Amino acid sequence: MVWGSVPWVTRRLALVCVVLVLLPQVVTAATVATPRASPSTSDAPIPVELPRDDGPHHVSTEWWYYTGHLLTAEGGRYGFELVFFKGERGTLEGYAAHFAVTDYAGRQFHFDQRIVGAEGVSKPGTGFDLTIGSWAMRGANGHDALRAALPGYAIDLRLVSDKPAALHDGDGYIEYGDGTASYYYSRTRLEIAGTLKVGDTARPVTGEAWMDHQWGNFQTYKDGGWDWFSMQLDDQTEVMLYLIRNAAGEVVLVDGSAIDSDGTLTVLEAKDVSVEATGSWRSPASGTTYPSGWVVRLPAEDLSVRLTPSLENQELDTTASTGVTYWEGEVTLQGTRRGKAVGGLGYVELTGYSPVREVGRP
Repeated sequence: MVWGSVPWVTRRLALVCVVLVLLPQVVTAATVATPRASPSTSDAPIPVELPRDDGPHHVSTEWWYYTGHLLTAEGGRYGFELVFFKGERGTLEGYAAHFAVTDYAGRQFHFDQRIVGAEGVSKPGTGFDLTIGSWAMRGANGHDALRAALPGYAIDLRLVSDKPAALHDGDGYIEYGDGTASYYYSRTRLEIAGTLKVGDTARPVTGEAWMDHQWGNFQTYKDGGWDWFSMQLDDQTEVMLYLIRNAAGEVVLVDGSAIDSDGTLTVLEAKDVSVEATGSWRSPASGTTYPSGWVVRLPAEDLSVRLTPSLENQELDTTASTGVTYWEGEVTLQGTRRGKAVGGLGYVELTGYSPVREVGRP
C-alpha cells in the first residue's frame, strides 16, 4: 500500500456533501493516517449510545444507508438500496435520498432519487423517523421499517437486527488524521419481513439487510474515490471493507471490520486483507469503466471469497440530487473458510470512477 499526503475521503461522503446546491462545502486535502487497531478504551468525545444515536445529529454530514436481499416464496430474489442523506451548513439543512432495485430474474436494474429541504422530513422521538414524499424509514435499537416506490417496484418492509450494532474501529468513532472524525456503526444482519410490489402484483418477502449509520463534521474530496464491500456469509459472519483511492487510482487507506457469528468485531487493517479485481465493465450510459468481480482474502481467517455482480449494470446516475454517478449493486459470494465451502450475498459500492458534477447538470 502507498500512504502519503492525498485528498482524503471517507466512504459515501461525496454522495452527501453535494446533497444540496445551497449547502456548498470547501474541498481540502490532508494526510491520510494509517488505520489503528481497535482501541482498548473509546477515544470518542461522546461515546456511542444506542438508541440515542440512532437518531439525527446536528452535524454537517449524516446518512442512514440500507442494502439488502428480498426473497419470494416462488424463489425470486431482488436486491435493494434505500438511503437518506442529511446535510447541514450553518442554519441551512436538507435531505437527499436514493432508492434502487435489482431484479435478478428479470435482469433489470432501476433507481430513483429525491432532494428536499429539511422541513417536515424528521419527526421527533426515539431513534429516527424520516419521510420524503412516499419514501420513509424509521427505526430504533435494531427494529426498523422501510417504505419506498419507483415505477414498477415498491417495498414495505420490517427489519429486526439479529446482532448488536457493529461499532467500526472498535468504538464507532474514526479519526482521519486531519483533525476531523466521524461516528460509524452498522447493523450487519437485519431479518426482513414485508411486501414487494412488482408491477401490479404484491408478494410477501423475507430476506436480510445491512444498515450503515454515519455522522460527523467531515471534509469532502475532489479527486479519488473508494470501493466498499459488505458481505453476509452463510456461516452467520459478516465483513465490511473499503479501499480508498487517490487521484492516481492508488489505494491509500484500507479499513474494515470482520464480525463473528456471536457479534464479536475484529478491526481490519491494510495488512489483514487483499482485494483483487477480476474483470471490468463499461457503462453504455456514462461511458465509465468500473471493476467488476473481485476476490477478497482475509489470511488470518483463512477466508477467500469471490464476489460476482448479480447484474453488470447497477449504475446510478444521481447528478440531479447529489452530483454523483456511481455503481452500487448486489453481488453473490462463493468461497472457502478453513477449507470449508462458504457462500452468501453482499453489496459493493464504487465511487470516483465517474467525475463529480454540479448538482442538476448532466
